[in-house]
Amino acid sequence: MAIVVSATRMELLNLRKKAKLARKGHKLLKDKLDELMRQFKILISEYEGARQELERELQEAYGEFLFARAAMTEPGLLDALRYPGAEAKVETGTRKIMNLVLPVFGVSIEGRVRNYGVFDTPAELDEALRVYSELLPKIIKLAEQEKAISLLAREIDTTRRRVNALEYKLIPELEEAIRAIRLKLEEMERGNLTRLMKVKEMVEAKRGI
Repeated sequence: MAIVVSATRMELLNLRKKAKLARKGHKLLKDKLDELMRQFKILISEYEGARQELERELQEAYGEFLFARAAMTEPGLLDALRYPGAEAKVETGTRKIMNLVLPVFGVSIEGRVRNYGVFDTPAELDEALRVYSELLPKIIKLAEQEKAISLLAREIDTTRRRVNALEYKLIPELEEAIRAIRLKLEEMERGNLTRLMKVKEMVEAKRGI
């Protein structure tokens, strides 16, 4: 929708100020968008590498667990894992990217992961639990990265919409309104000049009489 304005010099000055402010805001938002995209690509690269490594390590740990399960009876396995001796604590914090608040997760494990006797359990169970406990911080880190990627993607979409609104709607409409007022003022000036010339001719004609 075109901007409806009065064809006055004051309105022309106001529109020029608005257009200047809009172009400045567009540049700032465009710079913000570029930086958000740069950070997004870094996060995606880190996330993909971490996820592939984690999936590989989880698969190995699961293989060890399957060996342990095959070497034990189901009641014996359940009894060994019935009373966990370790406790995981997750700590949360935040960090900022371009005024966007992103979560930071940390995890610590207290106690013994293997809280069972060693005589009636296979070594594969020990190894599986050891790997799982080492992978827990990586899983939490992956969750942190996934949340950060989600928030960044949302902020990128919002910022891009604002950039496009300024670039393709507001700024062109302001420039069109400025052009229309300028043309109208020029037309009014030509009309006034024409009237002045006619008045001058009439005055000179009367003087000639």
